[in-house]
Amino acid sequence: MMAKNKEPRPPSYAVSVVGLSGTEKDKGNCGVGKSCLCNRFVRSKADEYYPEHTSVLSTIDFGGRVVNNDHFLYWGDVTQSGEDGIECRIHVIEQTEFIDDQTFLPHRSTNLQPYIKRAAASKLQSAEKLMYICTDQLGLEQDFEQKQMPEGKLNIDGFLLCIDVSQGCNRKFDDQLKFVNNLYIQLSKSKKPIIIAATKCDECVDHYLREVQAFASNKKNLVVVETSARFNVNVETCFTALVQMMDKTRGKPKIIPYLDAYKTQRQLVVTATDKFEKLVQTVRDYHATWKTVSNKLKNHPDYEEYINLEGTKKAKNTFSKHIEQLKQEHIRKRKEEYINALPRALNTLLSNLDEIELLSWSEALKVMEKRPDFQSYFVVLEKIPWDETDHIDKVNDRRIPFDLLSTLEAEKVYQNHVQHLISEKRRVEMKEKFKKTLEKIQFISPGQPWEEVICFVVEDEAFKYITDADSKEVYGRHQREIVEKAKEEFQEMLFEHSELFYDLDLNATPSTDKMSEIHAVLSEEPRYKALQKLAPDRESLLLKHIGFVYHPTKETCLSGQNCMDIKVEELLANSLLQLDHGRSNLYHDSANIDKINLFILGKDGLAQELANEIRTQSTDDEYALDGKIYELDLRPVDAKSPYLLTQLWTSAFKPHGCFCVFNSIESLTFIGECIAKIRAEASQIRRDKYMANLSFTLILANQRDSVSKNLPILRHQGQQLANKLQCPFVDVPAGTYPRKFNEAQIKQALRGVLEAVKHNFDVVSPVPTIKDLSEADLRIVMCAMCGDPFSVDLILSPFLDSHSCSAAQAGQNNSLMLDKIIGEKRRRIQITILSYHSSIGVRKDELVHGYILVYSAKRKASMGMLRAFLSEVQDTIPVQLVAVTDSQADFFENEAIKELMTEGEHIATEITAKFTALYSLSQYHRQTEVFTLFFSDVLEKKNMIESSYMSDSTRESTHTSEDVFPRSPRGGSLDYNYPDSEDDAEGPPPYSPIGDDVRLLPAPSDRSKYRLDLEGNEYPVHSTPINCHDHERNHKVPPPIKPKPLVPRTNVKKLDPNLLKTIEAGIGKNPRKQPSRVPAAPPEDTDPSDNYAEPIDTIYKHKGFADDIYAVPEDSQNRIIKVQNSIVINTQGEEENGFSDRVSKSHGERRPSKYKYKSKTLFSKAKSYYRRTHSDASDDEAFTTSKTKWKGRHRGSEEDPLLSPVETWKGGIDNPAITSDQELDDKKMKKKPHKVKEDKKPKKKTKTFNPPIRRNWESNYFGMPLQDLVTPEKPIPLFVEKCVQFIEDTGLCTEGLYRVSGNKTDQDNIQKQFDQDHNISLESMGVTVNAVAGALKAFFADLPDPLVPYSLHQELLETSRLVSNIRPTL
Repeated sequence: MMAKNKEPRPPSYAVSVVGLSGTEKDKGNCGVGKSCLCNRFVRSKADEYYPEHTSVLSTIDFGGRVVNNDHFLYWGDVTQSGEDGIECRIHVIEQTEFIDDQTFLPHRSTNLQPYIKRAAASKLQSAEKLMYICTDQLGLEQDFEQKQMPEGKLNIDGFLLCIDVSQGCNRKFDDQLKFVNNLYIQLSKSKKPIIIAATKCDECVDHYLREVQAFASNKKNLVVVETSARFNVNVETCFTALVQMMDKTRGKPKIIPYLDAYKTQRQLVVTATDKFEKLVQTVRDYHATWKTVSNKLKNHPDYEEYINLEGTKKAKNTFSKHIEQLKQEHIRKRKEEYINALPRALNTLLSNLDEIELLSWSEALKVMEKRPDFQSYFVVLEKIPWDETDHIDKVNDRRIPFDLLSTLEAEKVYQNHVQHLISEKRRVEMKEKFKKTLEKIQFISPGQPWEEVICFVVEDEAFKYITDADSKEVYGRHQREIVEKAKEEFQEMLFEHSELFYDLDLNATPSTDKMSEIHAVLSEEPRYKALQKLAPDRESLLLKHIGFVYHPTKETCLSGQNCMDIKVEELLANSLLQLDHGRSNLYHDSANIDKINLFILGKDGLAQELANEIRTQSTDDEYALDGKIYELDLRPVDAKSPYLLTQLWTSAFKPHGCFCVFNSIESLTFIGECIAKIRAEASQIRRDKYMANLSFTLILANQRDSVSKNLPILRHQGQQLANKLQCPFVDVPAGTYPRKFNEAQIKQALRGVLEAVKHNFDVVSPVPTIKDLSEADLRIVMCAMCGDPFSVDLILSPFLDSHSCSAAQAGQNNSLMLDKIIGEKRRRIQITILSYHSSIGVRKDELVHGYILVYSAKRKASMGMLRAFLSEVQDTIPVQLVAVTDSQADFFENEAIKELMTEGEHIATEITAKFTALYSLSQYHRQTEVFTLFFSDVLEKKNMIESSYMSDSTRESTHTSEDVFPRSPRGGSLDYNYPDSEDDAEGPPPYSPIGDDVRLLPAPSDRSKYRLDLEGNEYPVHSTPINCHDHERNHKVPPPIKPKPLVPRTNVKKLDPNLLKTIEAGIGKNPRKQPSRVPAAPPEDTDPSDNYAEPIDTIYKHKGFADDIYAVPEDSQNRIIKVQNSIVINTQGEEENGFSDRVSKSHGERRPSKYKYKSKTLFSKAKSYYRRTHSDASDDEAFTTSKTKWKGRHRGSEEDPLLSPVETWKGGIDNPAITSDQELDDKKMKKKPHKVKEDKKPKKKTKTFNPPIRRNWESNYFGMPLQDLVTPEKPIPLFVEKCVQFIEDTGLCTEGLYRVSGNKTDQDNIQKQFDQDHNISLESMGVTVNAVAGALKAFFADLPDPLVPYSLHQELLETSRLVSNIRPTL
């Protein structure tokens, strides 16, 4: 039962593979392929196929268990499934003949039969014989699979006869065929199936194969299968065919020719290879190893299929090729990166074309190696070539391997680099040439489109060379430059017209009328017209400027980082900090000083004499002074010593002071020069902080012989030098003494040294011990304009170079303190340095004792800003004007500088101010002494200034803003009653430019040597002499008096509303009366249009009291002008003498005014703006207005509010409302004739035609008779010649040249400019040809007599009639 249930075993067949075998003599150098055929069939995988199998064995190997002393091999068995699914097992036996490797004869075996008989045996037996795998197995059987032949014996079921059809190795095919024939005969006797396997068909010889086929065809049922063990073609087919012959039940396989079978097999291999390569290509890192990748892919079917067909070795080779390909691709990319980066390196290292243009690549490499940046772009490797080093893996290292530069690609890059530099140079030259071409085209205006310009440059060589993009880029750059320049010039123009913008309330916004006034004034400027095509930008700049004027801050300053406030803060923060730090180190132990180190400087032995006298009064070098003992260390130095400076500077001796003794003018002069040298050396070299802050004391030695003769002179000269040097002077005490020096002198000098040391300690002490730093005796504001072409250090050097300069209190980072001896006392002066825009708030709200107004003599805008600021300063405050330029030579070499310096000095003269100049190339004018006279003047007027300020502050009820200066606790509070002027009513700006965040601190800059003389006049200085009596005034106010009753008057007209508004604005706040002591006699030669109202009673009244006692005069006789609270009588000579004289006579008091009413220059400038805004009317309007406007009216009330009669009390040099109007003076000089009507009738008879005047300005050229404008040498008027030349050059092709009207403003500007300068260039004005044609027509229209005189008109008409009568007869 068990046997029935047991599954049947698959049938088993034993196949014996036979063929030519034997010695080399019998078979040649190689076998017929039996072993390979068996190997491929039993182990078909490529890795298990061994192409080499040897039959030459040693005795040991022959006797091993694999061979087992037999001449056959057991290859194992193969289980095979047929097409019908029936399996069978095939055991494979190879019959061969093993040769002894010693004798090269067949080994002796148990079967001694020859090969032909042994091969035909159907029963084989060999106990424990092992399966054969490969030759390497022999002797190492334990390392391979061990499988025994079943039961040690096999019965052969069929034979596979192998015939080698390749070109044999030393073997004849006929011999092989003969051997095969004999073998076949022997095999056929066994009655077993036989199949012929034609082996090595991959190397087949065709006729050999045909002979084999012929051989088989002669035999019955003998099949030939064409095989190739190397490519695994038809190997399995031949065994399958043999099994079918043994088992007829199996399907007969189809025998396929070798070529067809080979193609099929190759297709399988190719498909498997493609799939495997795709798998391999998934690996992108060329560092990957085969072991890693094969482990990753071993379970993939495509991988296994390829391994089975081609083997691991080929798979590994394929992988290695792929990895190498990846590496080469990486190297190629890196090389490409290096080559692409090479131009950038060459642009950096070899950018100079002149240097490399003629160099070869090798020479350029040597030059490049010497560059400091060479290592940044290149790397020199120890091993070469670079692609075989690990540098290829350093992806982050972008440096180029230097050995790569030896390649042709690198050399080509260098050549291209040189060519690029050459072409780029040419391109740049052409672009610059094109740029210059654009600069020469005058009509290109800011904002002009490129399309409008291109037609004028199409023929330009440079334009043709460069590209369109380059031409647009150059034009864009040119436009940016001219636009930027035009904007800068426009901004500068706005600053030059500062009076336009600083005359309104800063809290307000500009009204429409004000904007119209601004545009009317500015529209005449070429710089305004230059931005015609950029009108929005121009308007934006104007509004930005106005916004800044009304709300100025240093953050929004139009000069940016060149803002004076910023630069001052930076300089002081550095300078004063260093200065104070140095002093704190010097004097930090000076509070309790016990030892005094003194230098004694003198001439001709005076120093030694003073030292001896001090030692005489001392005990063991200890001196008793004011109850305290001081140790003295004296170092007398002769002033004539050549080693003077060397003796002073010693590291062991630190002096606290220096006694300078003199007894003659000569010795005093010599001492002054020595002190100047010492200070200059200390300031310049800064070798010792002690020397830089050393205090000097001048001591006058007593003269025994001629006391009364020289002593007063020496006292005066010594005191003058001491004031200049800001040091104490010790005089000879009264009385007669036998010695040169007195004990009182020595004690006074020592006290001065101790006080100086104590003072220096107090200046830098965190908590002042002597007095509060905030208590300044004088508060001075120095104003400078932002953007002026001089350094801040220059204008501050007079203060920073002073040894008495220190920082102001905390929070005032734009101020510094000076301790100066003014008069007989040391004064503390606070100097606050501000920009003009920041000073406006100070001017209105803070107590200021004086102004130092700095302007650049190179810049009109700087003077314009100064005028605008100074105009609104009260005339009680002293002013120092400072012009800044390079040297005195500029005044004589530059007309513009000369004009501005002259204007500044003229303004200073008009307002009785100081004027000086600072020269950047001169050291003397940087000394503090240049402001000594100004400080003295300020100190003299201090009480009056403070009283005026306190009086104004009491009356004003406006809100308070943060003070720049603290209120002076020592300021006077006398009850002076100064009524506010119209401008005093202005409120402070919403932004106070000075606050707690503003701080001034020092920077000792390098100062050159400077020299002092005794008088201070060695170097010339522009200065105005002091007028000591100018400001002596009585400020007492009389008590209120009951007003007089009104007297009815006849012929009194109602006051003009405009005049009334102006008067009320001036006196509305504090009306008062002034008694008139001027007689009311009418002048005989007074123009009716020049009438002014005169006050007849100005007794002080309360604000609520209103009375109409002013009236407008009807004619030029003695008429009373009635105005609220004042009466004005028109009298002779008032304009010439000035109204302030009358006021000063009637009162002992003068109300503070503003400087613009003291200076004709300031006043006329402001008035000229007003006039310009009213000169833009049409010709008819201007003509009509000029005839009717002034008739019977007050001129000041109509033409300019500044000329209002209520302002006539404003004092000064001469009231500009009366004396500064040039037009008024001209009218006085040109009196109207009284008998004009007598000539009217004759004029009517002659019917003389007077053309209307179209101009609204006076001209000495236009409107003149033609004979006055020509000469025999030049019969054509110059203006006509210029206009015609311009028209011929630019406008002959213009349509409507004379018909189309040009811009009237341009026409007027052409004539105005020509009036000022006959050499003006019309091309530079940027006007149109129609405007020039219009100006030419206007020239002829303005002639008194036309080109064809009126006297000839009648004759010409008669002549024309004669011609018309003659024509019909012809």
